[in-house]
Amino acid sequence: MDRRKFIAVAGGGVILGAGAGAGFVMGATPTKAIVPWQQAGTAYSEPRRKALSYAILAPNPHNRQPWLVDLSQENRIILKVDLNRLLPQTDPFSRQIIIGLGCFLEVLRLAGAQDGYRLKTQVFPQGSDPDFLDERPVAMIEFVEDATVKPDELFAQVLNRRSHKLPFDINRIISAGELEQVVQVAQSGLVVGASINEEYVAPLTELTEEALLVEIKTLRTHKESVDLFRIGKDEVEASPDGIALSGPLFEFLSVTGILSREAALDVNSRIYRESIRAVLANVQSAMGFVWIVSEGNSREEQIRAGIDWVRINLATTGFGIGVQPLSQPLQEYEEMAGLFERCKSLLAPNGGTVQMLARLGYAQATGPTPRWQLDEKIIAG
Repeated sequence: MDRRKFIAVAGGGVILGAGAGAGFVMGATPTKAIVPWQQAGTAYSEPRRKALSYAILAPNPHNRQPWLVDLSQENRIILKVDLNRLLPQTDPFSRQIIIGLGCFLEVLRLAGAQDGYRLKTQVFPQGSDPDFLDERPVAMIEFVEDATVKPDELFAQVLNRRSHKLPFDINRIISAGELEQVVQVAQSGLVVGASINEEYVAPLTELTEEALLVEIKTLRTHKESVDLFRIGKDEVEASPDGIALSGPLFEFLSVTGILSREAALDVNSRIYRESIRAVLANVQSAMGFVWIVSEGNSREEQIRAGIDWVRINLATTGFGIGVQPLSQPLQEYEEMAGLFERCKSLLAPNGGTVQMLARLGYAQATGPTPRWQLDEKIIAG
């Protein structure tokens, strides 16, 4: 298969074909899995459910969608984490999972404000542990009608927001003025940095390349991604989470035996080799980077990082700038330790925790990521 047909999807040797075999399987698009994007804001009239129909579209690591909601109390939402959707190999302390829940809370707030509701949110009302997650609530959210609440213009991009997993156009330069405006949307008091200058782009490109290779070449971390493959329409619609590999080409690769979980783990397979080339090509197309640094690494700071992250993602969407998180060098496992420290010395030389790092650039449009229906995430009420 022509190497140019491969485009990277997500860290860990995932591949997406562009153009090849386009007519092989008709009806291969998992339309059922993207219904939540089409129904957001229209399927429910009850204020909490309406806002939640947008919140479930928030970005989150490996598309695990780790949120569970309890609606048993009037005008309140109790947000919990689904302990079956953690990433113990690449995210052993669930830092990234909590950032995803911070994204969820901010989209929920934006959606509530659209309908005149102020959300009073208390995070970790029963406390938290820095090293593991348990069944204690992540947040308690009260919906309060408030005529003075002003809608946020970022909400307009909620349905358009994507995490781009394609090479960027290396002939299009990001405007420094637009990048400055993107950084300014952060509101959680964390340090947000961004650069299109070579003094940052070159070392961060090299760093993220090396980190991707560590994740792919470490069997247990690579396998964590491969285990989350959803190959073909049937798998995606049965489990619309994880890493979706759907469309005509994937159906072709699957039925011919070229693409399988076993092949993706086989270091001697062509799929494995080509996927490495593809993920590196993605990183090499970075036209800029954006990052978030917190003073410490508390659960509350991780939530705040998620709030700022989704706001940045929405702002880049408004400017037509693509963004893809590259969290590999931020991951806290033994094989990544050297690159973790190198990332910290680059982006947090005076101390702190690098919570988010992403590449920026202009890219072709991409479709929405599969989602579970909201009703699947309601555990009470």
